[in-house]
Order: sequence, then structure tokens, then C-alpha cells
Amino acid sequence: MKKKIIIIGGGIAGLSAGIYSAMNGFDTEIIEMHNVAGGQCTAWERKKYRFDYCLHWLVGTSKGAFHEIWKETNVINNETEIIDHEVFSQIFDKDRNEFIIYTNIERWEKYLIGMATEDTKPIHRMCNDMRKSALLEPFALPPELRNPLDYIRIIPAMLPVFNLVRKFGRLTCKEYFDKLNFKNEKIKSFLHELYGERNFSALMFIFMLGWFNQKNAGYIKGGSFPLAQRMVEKFEILGGRISYKKKVEKISVENHIARGVILTDGTKISSDYVISASDGYTTIYKMLEGKYISKKIDFAYKNWELFTPIVQVSFGINKVIKYASPIIINLSKDLKIGRTQLEHGYSIMGTSKNSVIIASKAKQSLFLHHKWGLLRSFLTRNDIILSF
Repeated sequence: MKKKIIIIGGGIAGLSAGIYSAMNGFDTEIIEMHNVAGGQCTAWERKKYRFDYCLHWLVGTSKGAFHEIWKETNVINNETEIIDHEVFSQIFDKDRNEFIIYTNIERWEKYLIGMATEDTKPIHRMCNDMRKSALLEPFALPPELRNPLDYIRIIPAMLPVFNLVRKFGRLTCKEYFDKLNFKNEKIKSFLHELYGERNFSALMFIFMLGWFNQKNAGYIKGGSFPLAQRMVEKFEILGGRISYKKKVEKISVENHIARGVILTDGTKISSDYVISASDGYTTIYKMLEGKYISKKIDFAYKNWELFTPIVQVSFGINKVIKYASPIIINLSKDLKIGRTQLEHGYSIMGTSKNSVIIASKAKQSLFLHHKWGLLRSFLTRNDIILSF
């Protein structure tokens, strides 16, 4: 008889756990409180427009260990179309000065040097750091399945990456940019405004541009919802089951071993193993009643800085608006929405070329974080469908 695994939560983590559990011969059931799987990797449709909440780009769209995982979980298959943009983002400050981040490092380097010849050396250093990041090859095996030879084999190829991690692994972008010592005020201002004020990891910045340059962090056409549903399809083909509209209240524990779950309606479901793919706080403090808290976990939940919340307003537009970049960012700090002062400006994302739900070439979806006034100038009320 197969051993049973209960997975709490049908988001991407829960679906991944479910797929690999089913692939390894377990009787697997996902408990999902929503009526659709995918968690935050989701979208919704209104009057033939798709409003996507999650997916902007995905690491591993062309190669590497992540790519193999995406193929195994059906995130990517032979019919999936990947879009690699030439421009990552187009940024404006309050005076409408423009700054562009190209996905091709050679092109971005020439652009930056053309803007600031006095910073040729630090620009070269920064772009070379991004080129070195291309050597990063994540392990295909999890730590518990690796042996010493796996680590020894990668040392020669990964030395430049080790040096990057050693030098910049604990630095924020602000510290990294300060270390590069740019002289040009425009470059300093834009880079600090984009990545320097919110403890953004220097390594993440370096690797992100490196992935774009390799065309290994593209946008999956169709977006979040079809991605999640492909995973659901793979899970169910393997024999897995998803129970929708059910919420776990408590994890049943016997002798400090998880033995099942109790739902909010009182239903008890026994299992040999329980995997929680719900949020950490709910799992640790509520489902497990706070009985298994280490000092590190307690400190993290009490003291770590919260992620800054984002307000997204989505627009369905009955016309085509041409844009040079999939993401347009305005860094103005003197803007308000109602009584709310915008500390980091706003961004606009468009998906007319990227979504398969669009009814005709004269329709597209725009996702606006924060500001309404910009669109008011060139759209009439008859052009727009709003979703909050």
C-alpha cells in the first residue's frame, strides 16, 4: 500500500511538491482553500481581458537545473513560447530624464559608457561581474542527495562565481554601487533610486542581468494562470488529487510527528507525511500552535523587515498603446494617490504582445502600480475596463 502525503496549499510550491511526490510513488493529495490552484501565480479574466498578477520573468527558461525542473513540472513544454525582451525596463525621473536597462550586457555597457565616459572603468567592472555570473550552474540535486565529488567537480568552472559571492554576497546594491564609485550623477541617481534604497541584494542585481543576457530569464507567453494550470494537469496525470475550497486549521501531531490535518469544518485526514506549502507564519504559529519555534524563527518573525506592499490597478484597453519596454518606471517622489505619498514612484507593465487571451489586435492589458493620472491624458472612459 502506498504511503500518503498531504500537502497544504496548491500554489507553485505545493504543486511542485505534489508532482515530485506523485512521481516517487506516493499517494498524494493537495488541500487548497481557493477554488483554483496556483496561489499567487494567478490571473483573472474580465470581458476577454486577462489581468495577470504574478509572472514578469522566470529564471531557467532556456537551460540549466531550473530549466530541467520547469520541464519536469510542465511549467515549460514543447508548446510553450518564451519571449526574451531586448529592454528590461525604461525609467524616468521627475524631470522626464530617461534611463534604460537593456537585457544584452554588451549593449547596456555601450549605452552607459556613451552616457558617462568618465565612468568607463566602473561600468566595465560592473558588466564583467554580470558576465562572470553566467558561469553559475545550480546543483540539480538537493543538498541531502549530493556527495563530496559533486562539489569537487564544479570547483574549476565555478571559481569566478565563488569570487563574486565572496566579494559581494553580503552587500546591498547601495554598498555595491558605492564600491564601484560612479562619478556620473545620472547613473548614480538612477541606480540608487532603482535598487539602492530598499536593501536589494547586490548579487541578485548582478545575476539578474546575467540571466537576461543569456536569454535564460524570459517571459512565458500566456502568463501566470496557464503556467499554474499546466502544473495541475501534470499532477493529476500522475494520479494526484486536489481538494478545493478546503482549509486546514491544524496539523495533527503524535509524538512530535505530523500524522495528518484537521480542516476548519472538523474533517480529519490522516497521512504518513504532511508538507506545508502554506505561509510560514500560519504553519508555525497556528497550524502547529507555536509549539515548534526556534530562537532564529522567533527572532525573524518579530524583527525582520516586512516586504513593502504593492497596490496594482489593472486596465483593459480597447486600443493599442505602443511602448518601448515591458516595464516603464517613474521614480517621481512628489506624487500622491489620495492622501498617500508615493515613496518609490510607480510602474506600468503592458501585455498586449504577451497574453493569449487578447480578443483582437486592438486590445491590451496594462498593469499600473499606483498612479492613475498618467493614463487619463490619452484614454477615454469607453476605452477602459478596470480591475482592482
